[in-house]
Amino acid sequence: MDITLLGTGCPICDTRRFGPANLVRAAGAEFLIDCGSGATQRLIGAGTKGAALEAVLLTHLHTDHIIDLYQLIVSSWHQGRNRGHRVFGPPGTREFVAGTMELWRVERELRIAHERRPSTEAFKIEVAEIGPGDVLKHGELQITAVEVEHQPVKSALGFVFACQGRRIAISGDTRPCRRLIEAARGAELLVHEVMIHREMAPVLGVRSPQTLAQVASYHTLSDQVGKVAAEAQVRCLALTHFVPVRFDQAALLAEVRRDYAGPVLIGEDLMRIDVKTGMVTSGDTAFGLAWS
Repeated sequence: MDITLLGTGCPICDTRRFGPANLVRAAGAEFLIDCGSGATQRLIGAGTKGAALEAVLLTHLHTDHIIDLYQLIVSSWHQGRNRGHRVFGPPGTREFVAGTMELWRVERELRIAHERRPSTEAFKIEVAEIGPGDVLKHGELQITAVEVEHQPVKSALGFVFACQGRRIAISGDTRPCRRLIEAARGAELLVHEVMIHREMAPVLGVRSPQTLAQVASYHTLSDQVGKVAAEAQVRCLALTHFVPVRFDQAALLAEVRRDYAGPVLIGEDLMRIDVKTGMVTSGDTAFGLAWS
């Protein structure tokens, strides 16, 4: 089982960090977790495509996590997908998907009629709304949904992927969360969001001190995320969903390592982590994790 960090950014647009998205490969299948801006391009960069996905799992319905869902659907049609998509997400997902498909219906019908492609199955979307504790299975793989704390978002999820005795926990967007800590306890890898709040200053006309305080209130701060990983006793921590997207990496590592003694990865787009072998590949660099 391995995970590729497709997009490690946030709502702040950046050419190096695309929108939040992760790809988990396990039990002979591929699962997309969130579908932020650029996810379809990053899937190609990871050596796969939307047409190959077994399912899409959404942590919550904030735009930066779902904005490319229709792009994923239409591009998978262009790629020759001959089966429908399965989308799992919190309450509200069914309405969101139905509204998205209706928004593009006229354009889609025009394309279908004109392009004469062999199948339209890719446009058939099966939606399942899930909640905390719900379990999805595919062969030896088990995926468990975990309720996290991203209020005022009414329903936000993290996910734990378990296969052949290995586990990957994905936080989604959350402030430090006891339920996530317990669900991730002892996992090989925790992929967790982080807000480097000391590097976020007010900008007149863009963000006020109140804006920053409100955003910080539903994310995990850089002086908190190491404590989360240490308490969960995970073997490795990979950081993602960076707010802001440009920051002092050495300072962030030092801050996290004050609380967590295991390996810490500063996530990059297309970084791949194999939890069986401990191998990490990022760009032209590959190295093995020193499991603690």
